[in-house]
Amino acid sequence: MSGNVVDPVKKFAMAGARNSKLSDVDEYGFERPQDFDYQTYEEFMSKYLSVLARRARKWSHLLGAKETVGRGMKVKRYVRKGIPMKHRGKIWMEVSGGTSKKDASNGYYQKLLEGPFNEELVDSIKIDVPRTFPDNIYFRDYKEGKLSNLFNVLIAFSHHNKKVGYCQGLNYIAGLLLIVTKDEENTFWLLEALVNDLLPQYYTSDMIGVLTDIRVLEALVKERAPLVARHVDHYGLTWDLLTTKWFICLFAEVLPIETVLRIWDCLFYEGNKVLMRVAITLVLNNEEKILMAQDFGDIVECFKKITSDENATDCHDFMEKVYKVSGSFPRARLAKLRREQEAEVAQGMKKK
Repeated sequence: MSGNVVDPVKKFAMAGARNSKLSDVDEYGFERPQDFDYQTYEEFMSKYLSVLARRARKWSHLLGAKETVGRGMKVKRYVRKGIPMKHRGKIWMEVSGGTSKKDASNGYYQKLLEGPFNEELVDSIKIDVPRTFPDNIYFRDYKEGKLSNLFNVLIAFSHHNKKVGYCQGLNYIAGLLLIVTKDEENTFWLLEALVNDLLPQYYTSDMIGVLTDIRVLEALVKERAPLVARHVDHYGLTWDLLTTKWFICLFAEVLPIETVLRIWDCLFYEGNKVLMRVAITLVLNNEEKILMAQDFGDIVECFKKITSDENATDCHDFMEKVYKVSGSFPRARLAKLRREQEAEVAQGMKKK
């Protein structure tokens, strides 16, 4: 078994050259489900190949012989249109601040792996690591796959960030980072950037950051899709039930992998505002479908289906809608909403 990730353009081209159905395992090691819609995916990829080729040329020209790309409107525009897989790990590290942290760390990651270790943390991680991406061929073997790498990253991170320690959901985040970076230490520093800089209070014992953002989403739905808000409330559902996994996993294990990676491109550059854009876009794009669901179970099933339909599969079109359909998202307005909702969440926790 190889841990190498095949470039999507080459993967699809090879499949086309063989004039056969796409592999049952995608280019990132995920097994396609039995009901996978090969026809829709092939139709999407036949269009997306030209986008990938064009973006690869533009990124190659942008990078040239430079070690860094910095920040600016041009880089932001390029990130929103997708980072080529070959550059993704490097760009994520740079724009998130991970590279700066790593360069200043003086071998800190390796020192963390020398111990000593908290046995309770070790036991928790040992339980969760084998559960990570059971449908991915690279996460099935400690010797030849990525499980040992994932274990090391989570052990190091849990002892580095004692306030967070280990929180369920981090295994999926770190696992996908490993698939992209193919490097333990870079994965560690990207995890550090996510948990401490981009998503504060997401991965804590009370998950107040996640619960707050779900409340913010609920408030935005009431503003922009009031019929959906009333419909969900009428059938006794909560937005926690419908969307917690969206936020805690950053849409990994929720949306198709190519779409998730495009979201993460923007997340590392722009911060967690993009998660809210994606969530509200999913609701607004599927308002009619949600309103047609006429009982508790149907609505839950509808929310599962809207994250895997053809609209979610076409990652390029989806990301364009994320920045159009979601409308204006001023940072000041979002910050105000978060402060208000966090206060309500915290008050609710005190009453329990």
